[in-house]
Amino acid sequence: MADNRPFVLMVKPVGSRCNMRCRYCYYLDKGRYSSHPRQTRMSFDLLERLIRQAVEAAPGPVVSFVWHGGEPTLAGLDFYKRAVELERRYLPRGWEAWNNLQTNGLLINDEWCAFLRDNRFDVGVSLDGARAVHDENRPDLGGRGTFDRAAGAVRRLRRFGVEPDILCTVTNDAAARPDEVWDGVRELAAGWVQFIPILIRCPEGAALSVTPERWGSFLCRTFDRWVTEDLGRFDVQLFAETARVWAGGEASLCTQCETCGRAPVAEEDGSIYSCDHFVDPEHRLGNIRREKLSDMLDSAAQRAFGENKRESLPEGCLECPWLAVCRGSCPKDRPAGERHALCSGCRRFYAHARQIMEEMMRQSREGKGPEEIRTAMSACLTGI
Repeated sequence: MADNRPFVLMVKPVGSRCNMRCRYCYYLDKGRYSSHPRQTRMSFDLLERLIRQAVEAAPGPVVSFVWHGGEPTLAGLDFYKRAVELERRYLPRGWEAWNNLQTNGLLINDEWCAFLRDNRFDVGVSLDGARAVHDENRPDLGGRGTFDRAAGAVRRLRRFGVEPDILCTVTNDAAARPDEVWDGVRELAAGWVQFIPILIRCPEGAALSVTPERWGSFLCRTFDRWVTEDLGRFDVQLFAETARVWAGGEASLCTQCETCGRAPVAEEDGSIYSCDHFVDPEHRLGNIRREKLSDMLDSAAQRAFGENKRESLPEGCLECPWLAVCRGSCPKDRPAGERHALCSGCRRFYAHARQIMEEMMRQSREGKGPEEIRTAMSACLTGI
């Protein structure tokens, strides 16, 4: 039986190529798996195959694309103009495409902004909050800091009416400076903020990897500031998704879902992989030059990959009071037989936030606005 659940296709139009050299990048070396001697830009022929097959595989009425990298703007604006043309050509009447561009912002100029606005792209800009943290970890090819250029891209997009999301990675150093990171984020945020913990499983990454203790402290502090200062102004992904689950809804964030496998990756050579964090020969599902995307998504290998998230949960997770909002998090951070690497930090956050979130939701149901709820939450936190 075909799996008719919606999926999000993460497209890497230039593979792992990038105009930055972030210290914690997990994708920069993935070019070695390309069938091309040297990664280039996805050809227009391959782009057409990909969009046509994505539309054919999607249950509709929305077909979802995330344009990712490496740095996806290196593909050039003409590439995305062609992508939009192809989407319009192949979408059935009444269907629409959702496009999301994840960028470091270095190439975003007025022409890009106008295109993204006119074609209703959602945009995420990587920006690590505090200038010092960002510039230390996110240099360009010449070793120069990029904070001002990333922040400038956010401001430029907003002038054109595009409210970008902020993607903020959290190293161990950043986690120890939550107020500095938060101040940098809140100055620019208007839509959605995503905090991404850095976990690198090798000795060279130990200094960058956030500890469970610092991750828990960081989440608790940023949650307190969000709920008392910025509730209603912008959302934080983890906080919003956790509240959704506690309100009886279904998680949309893959790390908080019971299973995964509905966010495959399309590389610049047409290869399809199970997930962005599992781009390797073991998780290559095939290539759209030879196989259909729908068949790869419905393959036994991809089904097993998705179900393994649930089936490989350690016994301790099944007894955890926070299982409904955690689901063991991402399998990439769960060594065989072990809990998620940041388990204790996450548990600390859930225990801290539960009562406050329930009160927030109660007041919201009573029709109270964000300002009134922020005031009440300040009093609630004072009493905890």
